[in-house]
Amino acid sequence: MTPSARVEETRFRGAPAVELAAGELTATFLPRLGMTGVSLRLRGVDYLALPGGLEALRAGRTLGLPLLAPWANRLADRQYRAAGVAVDLRGIPLTTDDHGLPIHGFLVGARGWSVDRRSVRRGVARVGASIEVDARAFPFRHRIELAVRLDESRLRIDTTVVATGSRPVPVALGWHPYLRLPDRARSRWRLRLPARTRLVLDDRGIPTGESVPAPAENDEIGRRTLDDLSELGRGRRLALEADDGSAIELKCGANFPFAQVWVPRARPFAALEPMTAPTNALETGSTPLVPTGESLTARFSLVPTGRDG
Repeated sequence: MTPSARVEETRFRGAPAVELAAGELTATFLPRLGMTGVSLRLRGVDYLALPGGLEALRAGRTLGLPLLAPWANRLADRQYRAAGVAVDLRGIPLTTDDHGLPIHGFLVGARGWSVDRRSVRRGVARVGASIEVDARAFPFRHRIELAVRLDESRLRIDTTVVATGSRPVPVALGWHPYLRLPDRARSRWRLRLPARTRLVLDDRGIPTGESVPAPAENDEIGRRTLDDLSELGRGRRLALEADDGSAIELKCGANFPFAQVWVPRARPFAALEPMTAPTNALETGSTPLVPTGESLTARFSLVPTGRDG
């Protein structure tokens, strides 16, 4: 029997929302706050964390499942040169990290998204949304299109960058899922990572140019804290797992070849972040480029697993 599915407009903590459901899995997004995912529930248990609540999101801080664009993570300076264009960020209000570096672009919590389509077919709920981007901080005119798909086992998001202006568009975006496992202390979660190449970062979180091979691992988090960037190999699956059988797995498609793993100190969540390019790629020129009139699509999935029994 095909599982039931639906898509409907609703509200989440007072904010307009769109909710997708398929079988026992439900996902909620906020079109007026950056098209941010704020809930991913399996049998009523939520696998997303919302530190600071919606007020933090309105202030441009990340939580839940936010899109980081036009760049993920941080830039090393307030000036960069990408696709032959020099960009000066000085004097532009942007979110910054503890070192004063511009971080996570400028679309977190932003207005301007339109929900273009909603559909349900054969047990799958789908939503399409888009936003036009043309800003002094990123003078490469483009449209971002999201295709959100929920079936009974996973949430899948296709992120497409369409170059709509006269310049090619560097693609340095990513997503920042704030993930949690129910009813287990974070110290007891296991972090499962594939074999990969770890990019060495300086004390600001900027790649130094050095890299080291890292073997696959499946170890308890314990008291560890992490903020590691890796280039993925053939294995593109990262996960948090608990001894009761609950888990949340990130599957990265071909155009998400990098991932950041963030386990902050003394917080009840961790982040597994798919990225199209490494940190500071706009400055180093290591992004993919989308020629005028063309597009690039990057896909990832989140797969939650419930507790045994």
